[in-house]
Amino acid sequence: MEAKTVIVTGAGRGIGRCVALAYAEARWRVVIAERDEDTGVRTEGDIVAAGGSARFVRTDVGIPEEVVRMVRDATGTYGGVDALVNNAGFGRSASPYDLTVDAWDEVIATNLRGAFLCARQAARSMRERGGGAIVNIASTRALMSEPDSEAYAASKGGLVALTHALAASLGPDRIRVNCICPGWIETGDYDAISRADHEQHFAGRVGRPEDIARACLFLTDPGNDYMTGANIVVDGGMTRKMIYE
Repeated sequence: MEAKTVIVTGAGRGIGRCVALAYAEARWRVVIAERDEDTGVRTEGDIVAAGGSARFVRTDVGIPEEVVRMVRDATGTYGGVDALVNNAGFGRSASPYDLTVDAWDEVIATNLRGAFLCARQAARSMRERGGGAIVNIASTRALMSEPDSEAYAASKGGLVALTHALAASLGPDRIRVNCICPGWIETGDYDAISRADHEQHFAGRVGRPEDIARACLFLTDPGNDYMTGANIVVDGGMTRKMIYE
């Protein structure tokens, strides 16, 4: 079977890096779209050293010209794009009284506009190959909030809505679009997490990046072509937990 190609944005660290490594292990060819050159090169090197196929393309997903260049590079290198994981994103914590317009715009440009730009450009390549799959990495912050997270929450809520809108628009081209809302996914020292923090989850533990990587692989599997427009919450049950203060 011909190897498939996936673009993973923000694949230099954290969840994105784990997703990229998981696809490489599953024998996908991986395009690492990452703004930070050092971490992007490291992910590429680790995949290649393990016998996989990867290409790092330095990309700021909020800049349309860089997204176009990145997808063209992927298409030129691997012949096309079969899947996209829109993972790139970050937050700014500030009171809504103090949050600057520039900080708001910076978060929206990467987390929401960047996802749209990458989806649109990758879909053009997928359409030529007869279809494909897009996964948007949102957050449970699209569904519930803590104080001082307005820009991040708005961007992730927008991603959930963007997902079903794109699913409707791209469905005729056999392109499926789904969304994952991760909860607490620990990308640092997992052993430092307290027992109490683990036990506040119905699943009995805090999440790992691998939990999100497996969900991505499921959603981009061609055999799961009946799933589109869906939002899958991967949070150990936390958004279903009743908490009284």
